[in-house]
Amino acid sequence: MVRIGLDMMGGDFAPLEAVKGAAAYLKNNGSNVHVFMIGDEVLINSHLKNYVFPQGSYTIVPTTEVIEMHEHPTKAFKEKQDSSIAVGFNLLATDKIDAFISAGNTGAMMVGALFSIKVIEGISRPTIGAYIPREDGTLGLLLDVGLNADCKPENLNQFAILGSLFAENILNISNPKVSLVNIGEEEGKGNLLAQAAFPLLKENSQINFIGNIEGRDILINKSDVMVCEGFTGNVVLKLAESVYDIVKRRHINDEHFNRFNFEAYGGVPVLGVSKPVIIGHGISEETAFMNMIDIAFRMKKTDFTGKIKESFSSLLA
Repeated sequence: MVRIGLDMMGGDFAPLEAVKGAAAYLKNNGSNVHVFMIGDEVLINSHLKNYVFPQGSYTIVPTTEVIEMHEHPTKAFKEKQDSSIAVGFNLLATDKIDAFISAGNTGAMMVGALFSIKVIEGISRPTIGAYIPREDGTLGLLLDVGLNADCKPENLNQFAILGSLFAENILNISNPKVSLVNIGEEEGKGNLLAQAAFPLLKENSQINFIGNIEGRDILINKSDVMVCEGFTGNVVLKLAESVYDIVKRRHINDEHFNRFNFEAYGGVPVLGVSKPVIIGHGISEETAFMNMIDIAFRMKKTDFTGKIKESFSSLLA
């Protein structure tokens, strides 16, 4: 049984959409997953009565505070110890749950991840990626997408390992192709960071490095894991999100561009911390929460963090 903590107060549509997502997932997986619903008990119960849950598939963990989206992450996390995010991380740190999910304040989630459960030994910085819908119907992974705006070459090398492990174990891509996002395909192209990162990636025996890719290659099936610093990654991600907004405004119904609705994929894990932590978009609805629970379940069942620890322990040896 996988115990998953779910922040019921995080996101623009809390707690209704979190309740709906949990109900949809537990309908078919109630024997494998137990959801700890963390938040305002009265408010949660007011929505639970409208949905059917398998017997014994959830527990409500009552809290009295909420970290709002506009609050300073570190200050709010320290001062609001009975918030759904702080309580969730306390449960995770004390092994009362196996994974924690929230669509709430991203900064507070990162503070909780870094200070409550720590970074895996050997990893300089954790990273967050984004799923990239490709023209052939598959998904690629772009990372970093904003957590680390400035990076060193060794950070990109570690992101490549983390992304490759995620692609293989969670996205089920065999021997994923890893690339460096650059302004040209040839070795030696790019800024100082790209030029210094390339040889590290090329010599990394833990990844299937295929070299540089350009911006035009991101949306086609050329590389499964695309590595860059968070400044570039966030620009690419926001551009991709705007494509979906434009398509909707122009009433264009296209199968490929409909997949640019990133809400449908749920959240993305914080790669590099010692336990599964998944951060969702603030506009997450039922499908997103359902998918986030599924990602958390698969991360636990595949011992994903254990595989990361194993990979980086070999580098430390």
